[in-house]
Amino acid sequence: MNRRENKRLSRKEQLFCYSYINTGNKRESAVRAGYTENPELVGEELLCRDDILRELELLRSKQPENTTPDALNGYRRLAFGSIADAVLLLYTDNPDREQLEAMDLFNIAEIKRPKDGAMEIKFFDRIRALEHLEQSNTDGEAGSASPFYNALEQSARAIRKSSASEDLQ
Repeated sequence: MNRRENKRLSRKEQLFCYSYINTGNKRESAVRAGYTENPELVGEELLCRDDILRELELLRSKQPENTTPDALNGYRRLAFGSIADAVLLLYTDNPDREQLEAMDLFNIAEIKRPKDGAMEIKFFDRIRALEHLEQSNTDGEAGSASPFYNALEQSARAIRKSSASEDLQ
């Protein structure tokens, strides 16, 4: 019996579980949860604990059944993932392999380096990822999206309309 079996998960452990459900990556999940020292090992140790496995199973049971977990995780990462490492890459001259492997570049669709030496980074469309997440809603009912998503969608429409009207002028 695990010594932590009867105790509640700490905030860091809960964050690890949420992140692991979304990414499927133990190292990245440990880093996102705040485990900065040897996150690969910490992630492995956490995944060996019964209480963590129970929490992961509970979180998996709440996911929509009509979309594979990998697809949902990918859409979540595209919609809500950080672009901090991409910005860091933009300002790093000749990063080595170790630096690149430590970066989360999941949201990047394309990288170009034109002849002038600059770097262009194109990201995946977050709004489309949110739309796919909304479509995979377990209820499948129109209008059952969260208020946050509805507000975000309205903002995106307003930006598109504003952008389109500026293009016409």
